[in-house]
Amino acid sequence: MDTNFYLPRKLLFKAWNKETKLLMRLDSMECIKGELVKKDHILLQFTGMYDKAGEELYEMDLVLRGTEKFVITWDGNPTAWTMMKIKDRTQQLPFTHALAKDVTRLCSYFESEKR
Repeated sequence: MDTNFYLPRKLLFKAWNKETKLLMRLDSMECIKGELVKKDHILLQFTGMYDKAGEELYEMDLVLRGTEKFVITWDGNPTAWTMMKIKDRTQQLPFTHALAKDVTRLCSYFESEKR
């Protein structure tokens, strides 16, 4: 079977610790029946994209585009990363590599005092 077309990607995660209220990189997590689990944490997946300063972008990151703030989320329909306006969560944009180069990462949504 020819698999030369397949390029594996890095699957990186950060986690929001619900108890300590800290965002952390993970050194371990459990896998139960194919599902990644870290007790008392919310797992946040790397989007595979970087902002204009070269910062990694993860789901639930707050980003600035021009003067507007957005949060990066996963949309199960149509299975893609999206960027949702903070002030009007009904407005979403498909989050693409081209768009990622036009944003600045501020912090994780969970680290933000003003959600």
